[in-house]
Amino acid sequence: MTRNLRTLLAIGLAALSTTCAAQVYRVAEMNAGQIGALDRAHTAVILTGGILEEHGPLLPTGTDTLMNEWWTQALAEAIVARPGWKVLLFPTIPLGASGFNVFGGRHVFPGSYTVRPETERAVFMDLASALGEQGFRWIFVMHNHGSPLHNLMVDQAGDYFHDTYHGTMLNLPGLLLGDTGSAKGRAAAVVKEEGQFEVHAGMSETSRILFLRPDLVSPAYATASPNTADAPADAARIARAPGWQGYIGSPRLATSAFGAREMRERADQFNKVALAVLDGADPAQWTRLSAVAFRDPVVDGVEKGTRAEADRIGDVQRAWLARHAK
Repeated sequence: MTRNLRTLLAIGLAALSTTCAAQVYRVAEMNAGQIGALDRAHTAVILTGGILEEHGPLLPTGTDTLMNEWWTQALAEAIVARPGWKVLLFPTIPLGASGFNVFGGRHVFPGSYTVRPETERAVFMDLASALGEQGFRWIFVMHNHGSPLHNLMVDQAGDYFHDTYHGTMLNLPGLLLGDTGSAKGRAAAVVKEEGQFEVHAGMSETSRILFLRPDLVSPAYATASPNTADAPADAARIARAPGWQGYIGSPRLATSAFGAREMRERADQFNKVALAVLDGADPAQWTRLSAVAFRDPVVDGVEKGTRAEADRIGDVQRAWLARHAK
């Protein structure tokens, strides 16, 4: 390739990047006229979630938020790469239900600041109503968090949007899309140390944050003892033990390179589904986590505990309101 050709190619790619970026709008920076002028049929709204949830002593409470925001950007770029399409981004919604600490029956844990499941559902239903009433028909939710109850709440908001406004509102991380190639390719020794049920703040999530924000990862991850779990029952036993620090798996196995591969591969999965949906694919062809996870008795028991605690908090709040009603 000649120098002139390389220069022209670089200029062309830069121009394309600028054009795509111009089609991604942040609702908080727009006025009413600008929002009203958006073509509803060719504008996809992305709602990004970010539960504040303990990730032990090694990772930040905003671990899921960091991942979701990165995936949101990747999805937005994939959508606006299509001629005529625009993306409307909302500020991150820092709400989620059922932090992983409940796996050990610990409903109070430093770093977890969750809301009742009904609160989370109401927030997304309210946004679904506001967007639906304004004529928007395409909404993607990027709210990665492993709790089946959390996902059920967001899924129900999406079903409400579909039934009421005849559009699509889909929580992409709530779909069972299979392991990434990186996860499938882990060495046997890694799988043995991590366990088959590495779901929280272990090798995978530590790797992802080493890629996204290494400054937020404690150097102690490199010498952290493994909490090996092969099934939900193992994770529950570990999380109930005195002195549990808040993670499952083996953070010491994490690498930035592994995190980068996982983040990009998962982004490819999300983007593929979203673009297929915009092309007319039925979202029902993908299985939801919330449709199958409750079949495990341990997981079901954990989430029943979450509901019971939410009911208790709700009763306390309602009693206070009743005493102070005017």
